[in-house]
Amino acid sequence: MLYHDIVIIGGGPAGLAAAAAAKEAGISDILILERDEMLGGILNQCIHNGFGLHTFKEELTGPEYAQRYIDRVLEEKISYRLHSMVIDISRDRQVTYINREEGLVRLQAGAVILAMGCRERPRGALNIPGYRPAGIYSAGTAQRLMNIEGYMVGKEVVVLGSGDIGLIMARRMTLEGAVVKVVAELMPYSGGLKRNIVQCLDDYGIPLKLSHTVVDIHGKERVTGVTIAQVGADRKPVPGTEEYYSCDTLLLSCGLIPENELSRQAGLEMDRVTSGPVVGDDLETSVEGVFACGNVLHVHDLVDYVSEEAARAGRQAARFVREPRKKEEKQDALLKGENGVRYTIPQHLNVECMDEQTVVRFRVDNIYRNKSIVVYFDGKEAVRRKKRILAPGEMEQIILKKSAFSSCPDVKEIRICLED
Repeated sequence: MLYHDIVIIGGGPAGLAAAAAAKEAGISDILILERDEMLGGILNQCIHNGFGLHTFKEELTGPEYAQRYIDRVLEEKISYRLHSMVIDISRDRQVTYINREEGLVRLQAGAVILAMGCRERPRGALNIPGYRPAGIYSAGTAQRLMNIEGYMVGKEVVVLGSGDIGLIMARRMTLEGAVVKVVAELMPYSGGLKRNIVQCLDDYGIPLKLSHTVVDIHGKERVTGVTIAQVGADRKPVPGTEEYYSCDTLLLSCGLIPENELSRQAGLEMDRVTSGPVVGDDLETSVEGVFACGNVLHVHDLVDYVSEEAARAGRQAARFVREPRKKEEKQDALLKGENGVRYTIPQHLNVECMDEQTVVRFRVDNIYRNKSIVVYFDGKEAVRRKKRILAPGEMEQIILKKSAFSSCPDVKEIRICLED
């Protein structure tokens, strides 16, 4: 059976950054498996700018950002396979993939890094009544058709959901000459970054209707219009608030879901809130030697954070290959989000083996103003940081330093919550 020290599943921004970091950490036998026809992942279709401000201190487009990492992979002569679909990962790190040239291949990995990214929530998950006419696209599919395939998907557009891709596509279609009638959002707040609301909607006069949803799609062969209604606190349409918008295209931007079918098949412990694997501060999952990073772990708002997290996974996977450590040797403290904090990544932390500092990322469950992010070690306040505004569309983070645990090295529970 073939063997590689590290096998990385996914050749997008997370997989590329993980590979570069693992090579830097001294591991040369690395293989990236990518199902698409090119490296770079979703960034290849994100031709707008706004990437790289944290990582490279300059503003880049998606393809430019991806190319920086692709160049590093090529310079370091890291092996990769394109058009290669991974169909199975076993608990002892055997990876099975298929492609046209090699057929079915099974190989043994010293460590596996999961970097498969995420997918869009489809129409079938939204329970919208009506026929299934042409003209209904997920925002990401429309983005690929326009930016890579060169097709104009419609002329009169309604967008359901205010995720970042939907906001960006509202602007993109406007620039291509389409008329975007409205962006409707079920929740009372936007799911996208504030800067995207300003730059993609406000700058182009596109209305955003919060607490609204599509209740009917009109047309049989092609979309001819949609009916939008206001929703109450129970997220159900309010009778009498219906509005009709004529359109030939409906874009769906209703959330992203980590691509974790392989993770579940491998028997990884999964987090109910993130829909990604449960990980420690070293980003190792519940299966020994299997690490996860990027949008397969939890949906990020900035690709710079994906790269940062993936580089950490690459370094930790390299460390595991050099000096494997049994799961039972770890004595981890549990991390919990409470009182406004939906989840934390990581979900547990090993104080004895942690780096000098660990970044804990999380999202809140509503819009909050003038709150403090508070960290408790076994009920004792350890960190407090004031924040003027917190929103679900923007990921938050707090840094835990190893030195902070000097007075309580045997901490069992770390709670992160919001307080006045």
